[in-house]
Amino acid sequence: MFLAHTAPGRSWIRTTTVTDPRAALDLDFTALGGGEHRGLWEPYIGEPLVLVCTNGKRDRCCALLGRPLAAELAADGSEVWEVTHIGGHRFSPTLFVLPYGYAYGRASGPLVKQAVEAARDGRITSDHCRGRSAWDRPGQAADLAVRGLIGEDRADALDVVRTDPMWPEPKSADSRTPSSATVGGASPAWVVTVAHSDGRAWQVTVEQRADGAAAPASCGAPLGPPARMAVVSVTAANSMLHGTPQAAASR
Repeated sequence: MFLAHTAPGRSWIRTTTVTDPRAALDLDFTALGGGEHRGLWEPYIGEPLVLVCTNGKRDRCCALLGRPLAAELAADGSEVWEVTHIGGHRFSPTLFVLPYGYAYGRASGPLVKQAVEAARDGRITSDHCRGRSAWDRPGQAADLAVRGLIGEDRADALDVVRTDPMWPEPKSADSRTPSSATVGGASPAWVVTVAHSDGRAWQVTVEQRADGAAAPASCGAPLGPPARMAVVSVTAANSMLHGTPQAAASR
């Protein structure tokens, strides 16, 4: 059994062996979700973990595409596990790479090997990357946008420090996932503040849109406009870096 926390600078994996999975019912998930493992179990010190979604009950594509990918990675010696639904099943095969928790979609064997190699060095690869599991969807989009802007691949170099809605947005049953509904005819939008470990910061405007090419939400589903997070602008916040004021810039 594994437990992982993926916040920047506080990522960890703990592991143990159990004979009954009901042992997980006694865990303090409130503390664990806050990053406090309190010495539980043993630290995991092996290769980066690859968690491939193979949950065919949620979306058969996750089983049809995820299981062969997991088998390929296992045959090549990767530390890979099949897991249940992790979201984004329309991008199957989908997976997480721990300890940093970046998700990848429409993954292939070579792509995952690159992601694992990067994780060994404390980095990420941006190809097919869907964001860090520690953030909500606007935060994931903002993090990747800033990485693309400045060419940053160190996993813990960026932190999403706050996400402010530009107006109240309706929520789906999953509070981490904004609804595709609109407010007063306008799409939900957020201003996300992303901070760099060197002191720089950016404000990223993210808008939820459904204007892409029609695609099924899952295998066998009818075509429709899938919701996506669109980065509208990236603006450097006024900050001090090595004693020098940073001028604002936007894209």
